Amino acid sequence: MIKVSETAKKKVMELMSEDGFNCATDFVRVGVKSGGCSGLSYDLKFDKSQRDEDKVFEDNGVRIVIDKKSFLYLIGTTLEYSGGLNGAGFVFNNPNANRTCGCGESFSL
Repeated sequence: MIKVSETAKKKVMELMSEDGFNCATDFVRVGVKSGGCSGLSYDLKFDKSQRDEDKVFEDNGVRIVIDKKSFLYLIGTTLEYSGGLNGAGFVFNNPNANRTCGCGESFSL
């Protein structure tokens, strides 16, 4: 399961609304793909459809879908939003990551 912090929830709902998505029926699709300076990188986008192999979660009012393969890498992760001096954006607090890059967009196990 992925948890969603309060600040991430507010930003997700704001961005979904701006992009024409409905927070009550549409999803945040979270995944992992090969790439990045640490080997794996996070992928986050909005989606209106659910696939058969997706796992569906809801936390803090945000509906999240994750494909089966990515789920194994993301168990226990918290999605947060940072608006700090290093740049604004979503941050994945992943307890499974052994190493992350300086920008926080990639990791390895």
